[in-house]
Amino acid sequence: MADVDALFGDEDVRLAALSDAAGVLRAKERKQVRLAMNEFERRFPQLFFAIYVGAFEEVSHLRQFGFWLLNRGAFVDVEVSRPNEYGVLLTIDVAGKAAGLTYGYSLAPFLDEDVTFTALTMGHPFLIQGQYLRAIEAVMKRLERTLKSRSRKAARSPEKYEAAQPDENAGQMLERIRSKHQHKARRI
Repeated sequence: MADVDALFGDEDVRLAALSDAAGVLRAKERKQVRLAMNEFERRFPQLFFAIYVGAFEEVSHLRQFGFWLLNRGAFVDVEVSRPNEYGVLLTIDVAGKAAGLTYGYSLAPFLDEDVTFTALTMGHPFLIQGQYLRAIEAVMKRLERTLKSRSRKAARSPEKYEAAQPDENAGQMLERIRSKHQHKARRI
């Protein structure tokens, strides 16, 4: 965290689960993405899916930014019962036509680099063409299929898929930041 805090700051940030800082999604597309995100959360009630679309100076910062944002972000429209340990963040760089997937620590037994690479590969052709909605939908669809498959396997062999227990204070911190109590987090 110290390394990414040095790059992006050490303050918590408040943002919506769908943040289009680059301004590339039209209102109709944002509505469709939001519906897909809601459907993801309906299928996986303990998880949430967030998307950040921006333009980065260096593609190498994209992965670091995703890690930083999932750890420092307080997603104001995500229920406190869904802590960041159970979040998936898709970060899209419109300048570099690149994307990254970051997931919370509790998802580590279910996701890995191969899974996220495969999901990102599904959206890559659309990303190159600037079809951000289709790219997002393709990534989400592939990730959902993987999570469904792995959750069925976890039901059969739960010991293989046990996650580390989340920090007890995380929920309190997120509630404080998300509800604007006592702590002023900067917006991005």
